[in-house]
Amino acid sequence: MNGMSIIFAPLLPWPVIAGAGVVAVVLLALALWRGLKGWALRALAALVLLAAIAQPSLQREQTAPLSNIVLLIDDRSSSQKLSDRVAQTDTALTRLQAQLDAMPNVETRRITVPDGADNAGTELGSTLAEALAAEPRARVAGALMVTDGQAHDAQLAPDLPAPLQVLLTGKRSDWDRRILIETAPSFGIIGEETDIRLKVEDMGNVPASAGGTADLTISIDGKDPKSYTVRTDRDLELPLTLTHGGQNVVQFTLSPTDGELTDRNNVATVQINGVRDRLRVLLVSGQPHAGERTWRNLLKSDAGVDLVHFTILRPPEKQDGVPVTELSLIAFPTQELFVDKIDEFDLIIFDRYGARGILPSAYFDNIKDYVERGGAILVAAGPEFATVESLYQTSLGDIMPARPTGRVMSESFLPRPTDLGLRHPVTAGLEGAPAPEGEDTEAEKDGPHWGHWLRQIELTNPTGEVVMSGAEGKPLLVLSREGEGRVALLASDQAWLWDRGYDGGGPQLELLRRIAHWEMKEPELEEEALYAEIDPGALSMRIIRRTMEDSAPPVTVTLPDGSTQEVPLTEAAPGRFTARWTAPEAGLYRLKDGDLERVVAMGPASPREFEQTIASGDPLSAVVEASNGGVTRLEDGVPAIREVRAGRPTSGRGWIGITPRGATATTDIRVQPLLPAWAWLILAALLTVGAWLIEGRNRRGGGGDKGGPTAA
Repeated sequence: MNGMSIIFAPLLPWPVIAGAGVVAVVLLALALWRGLKGWALRALAALVLLAAIAQPSLQREQTAPLSNIVLLIDDRSSSQKLSDRVAQTDTALTRLQAQLDAMPNVETRRITVPDGADNAGTELGSTLAEALAAEPRARVAGALMVTDGQAHDAQLAPDLPAPLQVLLTGKRSDWDRRILIETAPSFGIIGEETDIRLKVEDMGNVPASAGGTADLTISIDGKDPKSYTVRTDRDLELPLTLTHGGQNVVQFTLSPTDGELTDRNNVATVQINGVRDRLRVLLVSGQPHAGERTWRNLLKSDAGVDLVHFTILRPPEKQDGVPVTELSLIAFPTQELFVDKIDEFDLIIFDRYGARGILPSAYFDNIKDYVERGGAILVAAGPEFATVESLYQTSLGDIMPARPTGRVMSESFLPRPTDLGLRHPVTAGLEGAPAPEGEDTEAEKDGPHWGHWLRQIELTNPTGEVVMSGAEGKPLLVLSREGEGRVALLASDQAWLWDRGYDGGGPQLELLRRIAHWEMKEPELEEEALYAEIDPGALSMRIIRRTMEDSAPPVTVTLPDGSTQEVPLTEAAPGRFTARWTAPEAGLYRLKDGDLERVVAMGPASPREFEQTIASGDPLSAVVEASNGGVTRLEDGVPAIREVRAGRPTSGRGWIGITPRGATATTDIRVQPLLPAWAWLILAALLTVGAWLIEGRNRRGGGGDKGGPTAA
């Protein structure tokens, strides 16, 4: 194909040429006013001079037609594997490709769309945008997309210069059922009901045999499943009661129904962090001392703690004649605290308390029973613990984790974690901790260190876990389990020295907090624990096994499909073994090591691909309409492909259309001046001379009649 056009290469800027044209017009107007007969030739001469300055050239282009490009997009996401959609897709692609190959001047670009990364779903919009950006828009005659229509990024689809034809897989009779979590709390109070709102939703052409009801099973951490029959397509509020702190994985499962497309969306999980409401602590103080306020400040600083403080300000042996009615405003409710409502307390702390007959022995029997039923006591021992007034001499002695010898060691000593304490979560990893006895290093002397304490009660025959030692290597902190409850014995009343910064101080607040939380059975302070930390936005986790043993066996991981894998662990710190593991897919995983089990939800239990499984063109309808395309169901057969002109309908019964673009490529360009420069000058000179000759002849022939000059 050839094309011809005129181009200009002016010697002067166009404004200057325009100014010269204006001057020429003024001069021509003056010539007309004076009646000069050669004005026309003068005008032509001016035009010739202006054209010479503009330098017009003749441009000849030789072009060749370009082929039309058709984008053939193949959706191979997970939802396309349901039912017989794979066979539908393969058949359609084969026939469409054959038709496009048979059409003259048509090229096909084949694009396959897999599942999106990180559960992003089907990325048809971005794939279409990338494919269009890689091709010249002027050559794109259309896009054919074989898909179920479930695009999760349709808003990213570009404005197409040609029709988009969506060819839907699936059948009109398809139907599916899914479970949808509408609202779920991130936190729940242990022992109280927590409401979760959900819906069982039917989609598609639901048969009457489905009945409008579904069987729903609920379990927490995979244990004690409970089944309910619920109505579909209605909002449901289900109450749950959390039984332990930390992460609780709640799993909802629908029983499969015959005929539904898939059961991959019949499972949903919610992770709820179990927390205590208000921790109720009873602090029983004996003789007033400098550390008493330390305990009170620690407990009062926590907004989640309700503190009841029972203290002895006037011992029984003090006889000063003050009437009993003037010692306090009200009588202290010992009966209510130590008998009637003792089970409402999460922790009882005895701070330098001596058995002086103030509390009846029956109260101590009741406290012992409280511990064995699941309660907790912490004894911070002072000198009275080594005397006949010791709590060890009451019925609490049966649950004490060590026996006092009666010796009070009033000397400076450095508290140290024991070898067992380096692995125990109460004392492991405390900042500035010295090495166990006999393992001092020079590095410890230069770095952070703990300060010394000045008094300790000698203990013997420890029955619990000795996690800290003190003077002469004697037990300083002993922890034990008694029945369903827990007991901690701190054989010193000098922890307050750390709070005051004596000899450099120490982690007094953190140590006492850990002791209290261990006694209240907080999951993060259990000696034997198995849990996982999930990497945000990825299907990987760090498996953590905490144990008091020197080694840990491999952890068994049960995958969503029921298969298992053994994951070996490596020691990251004393008593802490870890491994990083990547899951093959999203879903619910179970970790098991002996009696320890943990349920972990990796990504959503139901991938995004299966949230909507019914084939539909609605997600892409805006893009289809904007491009003058159409939606065709492959269930009715593979349509024929036609070429249609722009602006005409592009789909009908049994056919779809593409729009030829008529794009061309320029193969050669030749530029030739319209006239050479000397020709423009000669032409302008001839026209000017002609104008002079005409005007001179006119003057000789009739100039006298008009009063003009006369020849001599």
